[in-house]
Amino acid sequence: MEAVLARMRALDQRLPQRDGVAVFNRVYLTVTETLHERISHGAFPVPRRATALSARFAEHYLTAVEAERPPACWRPLLQYRRHPGVRPLQHALAGINAHIGHDLALAVVATCRHLGCEPAALEADFDRVGDTLVSLEEHIREDLMPGPDLLEIADPLTHLVGSWSLERARAGAWAAARLLWALRRSPELTAEFTQSLDAGVGLVGRCLLTPRG
Repeated sequence: MEAVLARMRALDQRLPQRDGVAVFNRVYLTVTETLHERISHGAFPVPRRATALSARFAEHYLTAVEAERPPACWRPLLQYRRHPGVRPLQHALAGINAHIGHDLALAVVATCRHLGCEPAALEADFDRVGDTLVSLEEHIREDLMPGPDLLEIADPLTHLVGSWSLERARAGAWAAARLLWALRRSPELTAEFTQSLDAGVGLVGRCLLTPRG
């Protein structure tokens, strides 16, 4: 966990403040630090399990943003990270969409393989990590949402913000993880489903990053 936190902090220092990846990284770093603190202080019954899941989850994000050819779900954010017509709020939501919609399911499966357990053994940890992630969405909305004088009900950004749900993304990630685990003995079907999941989450991300004006 310390290793992924160090990589996030280094990324925060390296990227320009208004870079779209930097926007997501700042809020995610805050939440990951909080999660690490809660694990360290006994908020999780089996700290080793929670640490393994959290670390693999974060590693998917860090690997994606540093890759020469990232997964499809991360490409919209990387392509629009400096677009003048995309607001910081959109960048942050696109990041959390890619991370939860795609990375979380893969992290659950990787953790199960590492620990030699079924997804059901991780469900309580998944839920507790998910509860912590709720604060990520709260940070995004509180810190990056324009004030009421700037964001009117008819503003397209209002529609974008309201159309994406962290709770639905969490539920979808758990269902995807269970399906991937069930398919683990069929590499062809696993690859096909993973590619479909990646593409679908990427499409949502591209919609969230629709430039304004």
